[in-house]
Amino acid sequence: MLPAVTLPLNAAVGCSLANDVIAAESVPPFANSAVDGWAVRAGDTAGAPIKLRVLGAIAAGAVADVDLEPGSAIKIMTGAPMPIGADAVVMVEDSVVDSTGASVEILASVGAGQSIRSAGSDVREGQVVFRSGTAITPAVAGVLASINANFVTVTRKARIGVLSTGDELVDDGSPLAPGQIRESNKVMLLKLVAAAGAEPIDFGIIKDDEAALETALRTAVDQCDAVLTSGGVSMGDYDVVKAVLSRIASMAWMQIAIRPAKPFAFGVLSNTSGVEVPIFGLPGNPVSSMVSFELIARPAIRQMMNLEPFRPTVLAIADDDMRREPDGKTHWNRVFAKFDEDGYVHVTSTGPQGSHQLAATSIANAIAMVEDGQGVYAGDRLEVMLLSDWS
Repeated sequence: MLPAVTLPLNAAVGCSLANDVIAAESVPPFANSAVDGWAVRAGDTAGAPIKLRVLGAIAAGAVADVDLEPGSAIKIMTGAPMPIGADAVVMVEDSVVDSTGASVEILASVGAGQSIRSAGSDVREGQVVFRSGTAITPAVAGVLASINANFVTVTRKARIGVLSTGDELVDDGSPLAPGQIRESNKVMLLKLVAAAGAEPIDFGIIKDDEAALETALRTAVDQCDAVLTSGGVSMGDYDVVKAVLSRIASMAWMQIAIRPAKPFAFGVLSNTSGVEVPIFGLPGNPVSSMVSFELIARPAIRQMMNLEPFRPTVLAIADDDMRREPDGKTHWNRVFAKFDEDGYVHVTSTGPQGSHQLAATSIANAIAMVEDGQGVYAGDRLEVMLLSDWS
C-alpha cells in the first residue's frame, strides 16, 4: 500500500482514508426545525384545532430572542434553532394565521419531538465517523465538511505511467502512411487509469528502438508507482518491449486462459532508489488491452491505494445467444446491461467480439463471463462484471 499524505478535502475525493476520523463537532450542532412551521409546546396542541398567540419568528441562521410561553407559538423556518420552551413543530400546512398576524390556528395536534432535528442526531462529537480505508466519495466529503474536517489524511493516489511502442503508431493527426495505424491504446489506458482513481502519466509513443525504450522505462519507474505497456507480450514473438524488459526487469511472460487478453506479462523493474516498481505488460489488441486492464491491472492499482479492488458483479439474464466453441478458456463478452421490467439485470451483446474491434466494445457497460463450453442461450443466467454507470 502507498504512503499516507494530508490533503485539502476538495483534493481528497477518490482517495481512501488512512486514519479513523473522529468528529470534533456534533451535526447538527443545535436542535432545529425540520420543516417550515410553528414552534409550539406539544401539550398546547392536544385540543386541536386551537388558537395560539404569535410571539415572533425565527429564520435559519437567527437565534430566538424570546422564550416560548404556554399558549403561544413562534413561526420557525427549516434549519432555525428551536426556542427555549418549545418541544415540537407544527407544519405550516396545518395552520391558519389570523388576519392580524397576532394568532395562529393550529389544525393538527403534534407529539413532543415532532419535526425537530435534535443536536447530534446525525453525528455526535467524539464519534468515529469513518474508519480507515473508507473511500472518500462526494457524500463522504460532504460529511467531512460538516464536521470541519477540511484536511484529511489519505492513502495517496498511485502514479501510473502509460506508454505505447511501435514505429507504426501515429497520434499527430497526419495522413496515414502505408503500414501505419492511429494510436488508441495509450489514450484509452490513460483514461482507464484516471477512472480507477489513480494519476496517469503519459510517456508517449516510443519507437521500436531498444535504447529509447529502456530510457523511457527507467524514467517511468523513477517517477511512477507502476507502469503499463501495451503490445509485445505474445509468446514466441520478437518485440522490442519483450527484448528490453527481459533484459532489464524480472518478468513473467504468460498465457492466461481467457479470451480476449490471453497474453500478459508482469514483473518488476528497480528504480534508482532500489524500489521494485511493478510493470504490467498488456496485450496490443485494444479490446484485449482493455479487458486485461479491467481484470488484472485495475484491481492491483486500486489495492495499492487501499480502495475496493474489484468491480461489482451481478447474476444477469442473457437476452441474446452467446454461443462459442470449447477452447479451454473463459470468454469475457462485452455487453450492455440494464434493469428490465421484471426487476432483473438483462444483458445484450454490443456487437462483434473480436479483440481488435474496439468500436463495439466502447459502448459496453459490462463484461459477461461465458465459461468454457458451448456458451449460453437467450434466457440463461450468467455472471456479469459492471464497468460503469448503467440503468
